[in-house]
Amino acid sequence: MSAILTDEEIAVYQRDGAIIIDRSVLPPKKFSGLQKITEEKFEAAAVDMPDIQLIDCPHWADPTMFDWIFADELLDLVEPLTGPNIAVFASHFLRKTPERCKRVSWHEDSSYWKDRLQPMKVVSVLIALSPATRGNGCLRVIPGSHRHGYSQYHDVDDQATEVFHSEVNADQFDESTAMDLVLEPNQASIHDGRIIHGSDASSNPVTRVSFGIRYIPAAVAYHGQVDEIFPTYLARGEDPAGNHRGDPTQAYPPSIFIA
Repeated sequence: MSAILTDEEIAVYQRDGAIIIDRSVLPPKKFSGLQKITEEKFEAAAVDMPDIQLIDCPHWADPTMFDWIFADELLDLVEPLTGPNIAVFASHFLRKTPERCKRVSWHEDSSYWKDRLQPMKVVSVLIALSPATRGNGCLRVIPGSHRHGYSQYHDVDDQATEVFHSEVNADQFDESTAMDLVLEPNQASIHDGRIIHGSDASSNPVTRVSFGIRYIPAAVAYHGQVDEIFPTYLARGEDPAGNHRGDPTQAYPPSIFIA
């Protein structure tokens, strides 16, 4: 049975911009399959960076990823937030090992996408593939900050200890209100693409692994650069925006990948 949102969870998401799904989001067999393919992909294709290990948009190269991205269990979960016409903007695998888990400074994803997505309505689902705790750098959000989405930024003081080199100005939000998105495996968090969020460096030996999917209402228009190929996909319903959609049965060449 799908982990469908309750009326209370929908209201909290609209108020705070983020919620925790504290129950299993995928059937056991489907979840174990996701864990297995995650391990295989990190063995074969991880972008081995000094601070994190990332595979961006794995569905472009491997259409089998749509077995999870298009799973009814996940689409049923986000439909109350996106509406019945759902598209997929992006996905990623993330692995933060203790020895390379730097702090991720406070930021808004919307600040990176503001010229590409109109209107700015992104529902990000993060499925925990291993425990996510404050000790191993779980996601942290500032409830209610999704009502803005375009804060002012400054350069961080010590770029050697940060994944990003800029951060939302401290006077733009109240860090004391931060909410830790602590998850067990097969639980998930959902957050608005405009919310201020970040994560601390790891202080324990547990690696944090997650799979994130960026869902958007299909009416959201994607405006890429003229020479850019960035396929988005219709997951459910109709496509009123008239965007060019990728074919989920076909792989796209790795040369179009962007991190």
